[in-house]
Amino acid sequence: MAKTNRGCMYMGPHDVQVKDIPYPKLSLDSTSSPVASERQKRDCQHGVILKVVTTNICGSDQHMVRGRTSLPGGHMILGHEITGEVVEAGRDVEYVKVGDLCSVPFNIACGRCAACKRGDTGICLNTNPARAGAAYGYVDMGGWIGGQAEYVMVPYADFNLLKFPDKKKAMEKIRDLTLLSDIFPTGYHGAVSAGVQPGSTVYVAGAGPVGLACACSCQLLGASVVIVGDSNKERLAQAEAFGCKTINVRDSDDIQKQIAAIIGGAGEVDSAIDCVGFEAHGCGHDHSEQPAAVLNDCMKATRAGGKVGIPGLYVTEDPGAKEKAAKTGNLSVRLGLGWAKSLSFYTGQTPVMKYHNYLMMAILNDKIKIADAVNVKVIGLDEAPAAYKAFDQGAAVKYVIDPHNMTGLVGKAQESPLKKARK
Repeated sequence: MAKTNRGCMYMGPHDVQVKDIPYPKLSLDSTSSPVASERQKRDCQHGVILKVVTTNICGSDQHMVRGRTSLPGGHMILGHEITGEVVEAGRDVEYVKVGDLCSVPFNIACGRCAACKRGDTGICLNTNPARAGAAYGYVDMGGWIGGQAEYVMVPYADFNLLKFPDKKKAMEKIRDLTLLSDIFPTGYHGAVSAGVQPGSTVYVAGAGPVGLACACSCQLLGASVVIVGDSNKERLAQAEAFGCKTINVRDSDDIQKQIAAIIGGAGEVDSAIDCVGFEAHGCGHDHSEQPAAVLNDCMKATRAGGKVGIPGLYVTEDPGAKEKAAKTGNLSVRLGLGWAKSLSFYTGQTPVMKYHNYLMMAILNDKIKIADAVNVKVIGLDEAPAAYKAFDQGAAVKYVIDPHNMTGLVGKAQESPLKKARK
């Protein structure tokens, strides 16, 4: 019987469609990029094919869907947040077995290059012929087919995959564990790189899923006060539901004044984390798009000698930018302010493998309820295009696609933790 597959394809700005696509092969010519190098077109016996259990819609996907990258329509299957069951393994795969349930780091890493051996799996030197760093279903990241599909191929499986130790228990916590592929480690990395520790005061810019995951991670690390800033009232209420302080950035041009009202003093925190990225908007009365606004606000809000983590996505090409310089990633960042305050900055893709095993154990041992923090909602594959639109309009939801209804949650009412808290 012929093996079939379907996936979410980017067709053009604000146009995502579920399409019939080829069933994956254990070969690197299954990359979807029209410019995949000849070097990639060979067998991939170190890979596996996964039956996708859950695959999440990410804010980074939304940048592409809005037409804010150089991605042409009709080529890319989206999705870099993948959890799946192994249904086929290449002959060179030694430790991952058919039937294993695994989390897939969004970074694709070879495990062999100098960067991978340092633990810098977000900038693998071998998996993207264009530059360091690769990912599934993302523009300029190697052309790898994304995981918002029924089946997907994962290369270098022994190195990349995180196997869940107990499949049954993992399925019971799959709403939380699905977040290990990206946003939980990314939020945690933002907190770690910003130096969050017991007693820290923290400002998290952005209350989208990554911002909420970051805020929850700050609490896990022992922060005394976590302040989340956004203009979306529903998302701010979500942050408040698990104990964060919040500020609506539309209420004032002076972010320090708003922070001072919460923690006193000059309105400066020990650590700030930019969970927004390049589609940032200004504070107060001028809420127009200003790509450097959040970076500059984080510098203003951080005390002298503090740290700024930047897990929010910034790009080298933004054809939809309003400013000419921003089209090539040049932003009006107040570096002089950062220098004068002796601030430290940490940017770039999260090396997921540095954190995901520990965060898995935190979930399995009930140290954190990350799915509730980001308000996970499980949907079917055919619901994905509508979910992209709702997310783009500001829905305070982390949409998780279950293509085969292996969770049993597709089509069922799923009450948000915020609504539960209000009862």
